[in-house]
Formats: sequence, structure tokens, C-alpha cells
Amino acid sequence: MERDAETELARRLIAGEPAAFDRFVEHFRSKVFNYSLLMCGHREDAEEVAQETLLKVFENFHHLREPARVRPWVFRIAKNACLMKRRKSAFAPSQELSLDAFLPAMNQHGEHIKLDIADWSQLPDRAMLQSEMRRVLDRAISDLPENYKPVILLRDVEDLSTQETADVLGLTEDVVKTRLHRARLAVRQKLDEYLRTDGQVLSSRA
Repeated sequence: MERDAETELARRLIAGEPAAFDRFVEHFRSKVFNYSLLMCGHREDAEEVAQETLLKVFENFHHLREPARVRPWVFRIAKNACLMKRRKSAFAPSQELSLDAFLPAMNQHGEHIKLDIADWSQLPDRAMLQSEMRRVLDRAISDLPENYKPVILLRDVEDLSTQETADVLGLTEDVVKTRLHRARLAVRQKLDEYLRTDGQVLSSRA
């Protein structure tokens, strides 16, 4: 339903309805900011990227030919703005980490060991733990190498299809699927580490 609402909003903007402008900004501002924050890693950069993205969106809205594709179109602009910001940012890392540093260990056959994810639903202070899990999840995504971060953000956070994600990032669908699988493994590893340390501490306090 959210995608349908975005499509209708895009149609109204193309038709020149003044009220659609504010509604569009209200809807997409937080989405673009959250994406930019996890991509850039610093609030100052994310704020600039979000502003630059929304400015470019409205400067180029006449180029949008398919209102139904407004979300991937917006995030393609956000992706480019993030790349430009990272090249200039004082916060940009000096080198990218390998994803292997985040993935679970391999067995003797060269396969990643299946993760037995701890069950956090029965732990005490569930509301607090859910909030902490959100923080840990954001950090796990933010720490991913540059090539993997946008894939999991667009597919799992913004709910773009594999084809839409591939179009936004200029990749093939097979590459998107491979990177998404590896990124999910890495994120699940971080979540599992948290659940078996901090989660157990919370449980012991009950």
C-alpha cells in the first residue's frame, strides 16, 4: 500500500499539485536520511546528502517517466549523492574492510557454518531489547563494506525488488542476490554475537 501511495503522490507532483510537494518531502525525508546515515556513517554527512537528494529530486522531477518507479528513482539519486559525499568527506574510511571479517566461520568443506540464532523473544525487558536490537542492526549494516551496504538497505529496509535494486546500483540481479546473501549472513552474525552476550546479561538480571 505504501508503494501505491507513493505512486499516486508522484502523479500529483507531475500534475503540478502544490500540496503534493510538502507531502512528498514529509514521506521521503526520513527514508533518505536513514539510508544516508547508514551509508555515510555520520549525521553531518547524512543531513547534507538528504538535502542534496531532495533538491535534485525536485530539480529533475520532469525526468520521471514512470510514477510507479518513484522510490527506486529517488534512491538512485540518493546513492549518487552518497558516493559524492564519501569521496569528499573527512569521515570516509581510509580503506574498505573485507566482508570475510564479518561472516561466520567456515567448516572443512569451505561452507559458512549455519548460525543458530539465539531466541531473544523470551528475554526480559523485551521493549528495551528491541530498541537495542534496532541499534545493533543499524550498526551491523553501517559496518558492512561499501559494496554490500546499499544492497541490504535497498532490499531489506526499503523493500525494493531485486530488479529495482540492480537498476539503482547498476548491477546484475545475480550480483545483487549474491551480495545480499553474504550481507545478511554478516548481519546475522553480529546480531547473534549481541544476543549471546548482552542478551544473556539481561537475562541473568531478571
